[in-house]
Amino acid sequence: MLPGLTASAGVLGAAGLGILAYANRVELNRFTLQRAEVTVPKLEGQLRILHISDLHYVPGQRQKYDWLQKLATLEPDVVVNTGDNLSDHRAVPEVLSALEPLMDLPGCFVPGSNDYYAPRWKNPLKYFRGPSTLHPAARTLPTEDMFGAFESAGWANLSNAHSATNVAGLDLEFSGVDDPHLELDAFSGWPKTGAQLKIGVAHAPQLRVLETFADAGADLIFAGHTHGGQVCLPTFTKTHGRALVTNCDLPVRHAKGLHTRRRADGGDAHIHVSAGLGTSAKAPVRLFCPPEATLLTVRGS
Repeated sequence: MLPGLTASAGVLGAAGLGILAYANRVELNRFTLQRAEVTVPKLEGQLRILHISDLHYVPGQRQKYDWLQKLATLEPDVVVNTGDNLSDHRAVPEVLSALEPLMDLPGCFVPGSNDYYAPRWKNPLKYFRGPSTLHPAARTLPTEDMFGAFESAGWANLSNAHSATNVAGLDLEFSGVDDPHLELDAFSGWPKTGAQLKIGVAHAPQLRVLETFADAGADLIFAGHTHGGQVCLPTFTKTHGRALVTNCDLPVRHAKGLHTRRRADGGDAHIHVSAGLGTSAKAPVRLFCPPEATLLTVRGS
C-alpha cells in the first residue's frame, strides 16, 4: 500500500474508534430532559406529563440510576412509562429502586418486548431491511416481579386495558396496548367516563396502533421503542440528529418528538415518541441521539 493511503487509512481508523468511544462512553450517558407543550382545546386546565421509555437497565448503571431518581423533583402530575425497562434478568431490583420516587406519583405503564425477553446480539445492518424479530431462543425476564411492583405502587397496567382517573383536578381516560412489536396489541376502548382528555399508550408506534387510537378519539398518544434512531446523522441545527431507522413502520421523520395525526372527527391526536433512556445491552452506543425523558405540558385553549 502506498504511504499516503496507509496514512489515510490510519486516520480513518482512528476517527472511527474515536466516534465509537464517544458513542459508548459519552453520549450513552448524556441524559437529557426534553420539554414540550401541546394544546388540547377542550381541556379546562393544565397537565404536566413525564414520559419515560426504554430504560434497558443493566445492574450497575449508576449515572442512569441517579438521573432517574432526580426526575421526581420535576413534580409532574402523572408518569407515563412506555416499556422496555430491562436489558438484564438481574435488573429488576435496581429498576424499582431507581423509579421509586416516581412511583409515588400517579402513573401508568405498558410492556415492551424487553420487559418480556432479554436482548440478543444482532447485526445492526439488518435494521435497514425491516423491524427486528424475536429470536426463538430468547431468554424470558422476571416481568411479573417488576409489573407487580408497579401495580402495587398504584401505576395502572394498560396492557390491552383501559383506566380512568382524576389528576390535578382533571378527569383522564387512558387506554393502552401490549407490545405491538410482538403483535400482542388489542385495543380495549375507553372507560367512557366523559373525561376531558383521552390518552393512548403503546410501546412500539406501529402505524396501525396510532391510527386506531386516533380514530377512537385520542387527544394524546405516547410511545417509545425507536430509540430516536439511536445512531443518527448529524444535522448541526437541532439537538438530535436525523434518524436512519425506526425498527417499525413509523417514518424516520417521526422517530422522536411530537407530531400530529388527524382524527376521524377532524381533530388532532398529538403523538409523542420518546427517544428513550437506554439501549440494548448488546448495542451500547448512541450517536447524535442522547438518551432522554420528556416533560410534556398539556394546556387548554
